[in-house]
Amino acid sequence: MKARYTYRIYPNRLQQNKLAQVFGCVRVVYNDALATVKATPKGEKWPSNAELQKRVITQAKQTSAREWLSSVSVVPLQQSVQDLGFAFKHWFAALKGNGRERFPRFKKRSNAQSARFTQRGFSLSNGKLILAKMGAFKVRWSRELPSAPSSVTIVKNTAGQYHASFVVEVEQKSVEPMRPSIGIDLGIKVFAFPSVGKPIKAPDYSQLDRKVRRLQKRMARQQKGSNRREATRLKLAKLQLKIRNIRKNFLHTQSTKLVRENQTVSLEDLNVSGMVKNRKLSRAISQQGWREFRTMLESKAAQYVNRTVNIISRWEPTSQTCSGCGFRWGKLDLSVRSVLCINCGAEHDRDQNAAENINIVGAGLAHDSKRTQRARQTSLLAVPVEALSHKVEQQLSLFA
Repeated sequence: MKARYTYRIYPNRLQQNKLAQVFGCVRVVYNDALATVKATPKGEKWPSNAELQKRVITQAKQTSAREWLSSVSVVPLQQSVQDLGFAFKHWFAALKGNGRERFPRFKKRSNAQSARFTQRGFSLSNGKLILAKMGAFKVRWSRELPSAPSSVTIVKNTAGQYHASFVVEVEQKSVEPMRPSIGIDLGIKVFAFPSVGKPIKAPDYSQLDRKVRRLQKRMARQQKGSNRREATRLKLAKLQLKIRNIRKNFLHTQSTKLVRENQTVSLEDLNVSGMVKNRKLSRAISQQGWREFRTMLESKAAQYVNRTVNIISRWEPTSQTCSGCGFRWGKLDLSVRSVLCINCGAEHDRDQNAAENINIVGAGLAHDSKRTQRARQTSLLAVPVEALSHKVEQQLSLFA
């Protein structure tokens, strides 16, 4: 399977100028290709990838308006057109219900810049990265590459930092899990409540968040295009990058630990896009990185042998059902953090009980409408029910 290994690079002033030229050419080629597609008359077939490369690269170099495209390597220009093809492919898949990608948009100079090189456009020699028509770059190798890279993407983020992202082939890891399954209930005050073990608390972003708000207010009052606004924008970008790095390191650590120790990890399918519409909680929800955490779990599960990540239906009443006896007490106010089951007499922490129910459903030991592919929600009567089956009791005894 393929994986990405990203490293920090430190180009000198001359190399920074050359990279800026490459980023500009890649951006122009991408925008020209997108404009060509959008200009296609309705009812006619869009030009193919090869036709777009011929128009916006080969023929464009012969014109006075785009002759400067010849000053950079043709490899990242060709990959830019291919990236547009991938963007359209994801958009078509989203129209069919697979994903939420939007129609491709034009690239901006103010956003993060990138350029992708295949094996024809780069090489590695004496610990340095050599790019076509740009020379050798100093790389900070934090770890060794597991295999020869097939491509490298040079990225400049909004904080002015440069990174090299290599695509390499990796083998699946074989690690014996400690537990057969675990359920995770995600939250705000506490990032995650596992069905086994201690709650996972997220880093405190409050101090950095106050600085971000202060800089955002300052930049809103400054004149667009001024040097002071640009200096404030750079400070703000570096501060936001620091928050992202702290969050990413935390999510990587926790996701790796959960995948290594458990054969099956179950999560709830949260409606994050709908939850962030709450103006009082949107900022706190966005800082948690729930979607990024789910993506990391799924990608790392593919790197290990015999690991799965199950996503249960958001309509499953995990907070309304006793994880011990199956009695359903109904909806609870968010202020209620502890529940006493009137059927079995057990007292449950709200989040811990939800995590155990997520584990039961994710392990396939209880009914879930999404897993059985039925077009209706799970319906349970709000009356005492019989105890769980012997199989469920055996599963729960493993986590006692």
